[in-house]
Amino acid sequence: MLKVPDLLAVLQQMVRRAMAISPRAPRGALLLREDGRFAVRALMGVDGSREHAPYMPAAAALASGGGPLAPEAAPEAARGICVVAAPAWYGAFLPAPLEVSGGVPGGAGVLVAPVHACGEPVGYLAVEQPSLEPPGEERRAMIEVVADAAGDALERNRLYDDKARSAQEIRLFERLLSAVGTTVELHDLIETIAHGIKSVQLDPGWKTVELWVLEDDGIRDGAAPARGELRARVYRAPSSEPTTYWGNVRAGAVSAGRSLGITVDFRTGHGGGGEGSQRALLDEAIRRRMSGILIAPGNPESAEEAFREAAEAGIPVVVIDTPPVAGSRSQLYIGTDNVASGRLAAAMMKRLLPDGGVVGALGAVDLARNVGERVEGFRAEMLGSNIAVLPTIACDWDLAAGARLATAALEARRDIAGAFGAAADNGPSWGLSARALSRAGDLKIVGFDLIASTVALLRQGTIHATIVQREYDMGFRGVEVLHRMIIRGIEPTLAELPPSRVLYTGVDCVTLERTPWSTTLSDYLTREAARGVGNERDGRGPSVGHATEVMLIGFPPPSRSIIEDEVSIPARSLVGRAIEASTPLVIDPDEGDAGAALPAAHAGARTVVALPLQARGSVLGALVVSSDRREACGQDDVSFLVRVAGTVALGVENARLFRRISERSAALERANEQQASLLQTIRELSSPVVPIAEGILVMPVVGVVDAERSSHFIASMLREIAAKRARVVLIDVTGMAIVDAAAASQLAQAAQAAALLGAEVVLVGLRPAAARMMVEQGLDLGAMVTRSNLAHGFRYALARTRGRAVRRG
Repeated sequence: MLKVPDLLAVLQQMVRRAMAISPRAPRGALLLREDGRFAVRALMGVDGSREHAPYMPAAAALASGGGPLAPEAAPEAARGICVVAAPAWYGAFLPAPLEVSGGVPGGAGVLVAPVHACGEPVGYLAVEQPSLEPPGEERRAMIEVVADAAGDALERNRLYDDKARSAQEIRLFERLLSAVGTTVELHDLIETIAHGIKSVQLDPGWKTVELWVLEDDGIRDGAAPARGELRARVYRAPSSEPTTYWGNVRAGAVSAGRSLGITVDFRTGHGGGGEGSQRALLDEAIRRRMSGILIAPGNPESAEEAFREAAEAGIPVVVIDTPPVAGSRSQLYIGTDNVASGRLAAAMMKRLLPDGGVVGALGAVDLARNVGERVEGFRAEMLGSNIAVLPTIACDWDLAAGARLATAALEARRDIAGAFGAAADNGPSWGLSARALSRAGDLKIVGFDLIASTVALLRQGTIHATIVQREYDMGFRGVEVLHRMIIRGIEPTLAELPPSRVLYTGVDCVTLERTPWSTTLSDYLTREAARGVGNERDGRGPSVGHATEVMLIGFPPPSRSIIEDEVSIPARSLVGRAIEASTPLVIDPDEGDAGAALPAAHAGARTVVALPLQARGSVLGALVVSSDRREACGQDDVSFLVRVAGTVALGVENARLFRRISERSAALERANEQQASLLQTIRELSSPVVPIAEGILVMPVVGVVDAERSSHFIASMLREIAAKRARVVLIDVTGMAIVDAAAASQLAQAAQAAALLGAEVVLVGLRPAAARMMVEQGLDLGAMVTRSNLAHGFRYALARTRGRAVRRG
């Protein structure tokens, strides 16, 4: 059996073996059950089909009735090997527009053998023979062996897919739980939900995923909200999926920094100049005297001037992801050997196309040096082989645009047998195009990196392999090396590294099934999920406040717009009923009464599912998904979606709680500011300094005088003494609540401070009880003059100022 990640090639091999067993068998195929109908795969010997037969839905649906499902043209095949008339068979299952060259010979038959996988019938092996004569025992046994081998291949593929699905589900929930604990914006949460669900559940083909969050006044404790129309805010993820690349780089950097006592300041900027550019971030890092800089330069040439300035400031710079220019002033490059990675992709393509052929390539070679190096390595590996590589189709990081370019290329060159996607979106672009042109599995695709679309297409057999960078290691090792440079010095650290000043982090070749040259998708996803959980555990401690700080500079993510809207939810709509009943509902809008209540985003859907978001006894909203396929959602699918909705509900509750806390904190802050302002006003009003005559000031003191207030009124008194050139200050304590030792000490301090400015303090209005208490406690006001009331104090002050006239006003 072939040791390549190519299910279609294995099935074709099975069909060829069966055709070799039957005498003069001109044609053969596999008929497999997929999506509620039969589909022809591995079709051999039919004009116009090419030997590499694509996936092609058959015209006939599955036969109904009890027992194992069988093709209508051969219902007896469900019980074992049989022979049916060739015209009836081809009439039912030959995909249009294909035709049998010269027609079907008279009396020809088709031997049909059931194929089983995981203990259940999954399809039929069909081989044409000259007559309707049943096979002899020996040929029958040989055909059964081939059918069993085909079933084993399908079963093995299904088991690997089940493992990949389980690993991807674990990975999704790990990300959801991380988002639940850290996300305060539902925009981020809906992207994780949408693309995670689609990559885990391939069969439903979810078209639209929405998050409906009830307004606060629509939420009720208990089983369900009150009856009537509810209001909700709807979040719908864009079709373009979020990239996890920089999240992985950052996770590696933060993980290393946490153990080394380094704070990582992660930023993103474009490769040009001006505000929001990487150059502006580099200037900021130099100005702030960062301990180190870790950067993936969008424009390596223009970054060199900033690298020189950083070197002059003694700040080490380590470049990751995109190699710097020759002779760079940066200290080190850590990242992928892109040329070697391109060669690895080409080696896998050679195994997928052992007979050679034409290969197309897609990538932003004019925009990114690393992508260009991958294509360069791919072409170099193909030199001298029987594979011709077409000129690279230039495409930036846009999956939909890339799919259009790939489709145009495949339609223009029908002989393209393989495709190389040099960047993350390029592999899925080829895959979507292959599916649209019914060439899924036939077009041999090797991609680069691992986004959600790549995971899905690997599981479906549309992408055969992908080369995955180790971006986590780039961030981790980058911070690790910077730490050594900071502690030991730049030159001693470089002396321990390779003279080339390059550290390659390596890549993984990922395939669905195990091969001698690759890692299975399930193993890779499991490893990444385990590392993510480990990071979460390590991340419980503080990661900020360290004395050493480095700046990590990456690329900004592609602009994506979350579609957000406010809607009303009629009580009898699908979402309204799901919220009211607190239970998932699955409908076909064409067969129910909820079609008119669905938003335009679900128009044409044949399966719509609404799952209530329940947390702590309350219904917060609903998760709504739809598919264009009929009966797309089985019980297992619903169970998975219920688990997702339960986790999402916690995220919605946390985001709502955080918003309330933020609003409450803002309100308290405003109240504190108002209170502080009011207290300031009270202090100013309770200790005014009033000029009542030439050189005479009055300071009435009301209430309790504490240390803070004492400092304030002494400062006010001294300021007015200097401004008014006062000679006497009358401190009226008639309204003072308590005159104790502390208050007496503060009044004495006021008198001493005034004396230093040439003014005399006179204490007036001292109550009898206060005077007795001061005598009993032995309190001494020093040489301060006292008078019984303000009038006596004023007469004393006039005498001291030689009786100057009282100021009017």
